[in-house]
Amino acid sequence: MEGRIMKKKTRASVEQPKPFTPGVTKSMVRQHAYELFRDKLPQHPLSLEDWVLAEKDLVTTLEADDLPK
Repeated sequence: MEGRIMKKKTRASVEQPKPFTPGVTKSMVRQHAYELFRDKLPQHPLSLEDWVLAEKDLVTTLEADDLPK
């Protein structure tokens, strides 16, 4: 048994992309992403798709909050 190396699957960490929505900052998206993917973090890094999904969800939430009630 000694001398064996276990293989680990690691997912490459993706640097947070710049938001494409005007008026939305990286920190806003980061906070929203951490709220959305609480179950996933910190064990698994977020993918590019996760960052984009978090930004889209944040924008949708912000727009819904500004609508007249």
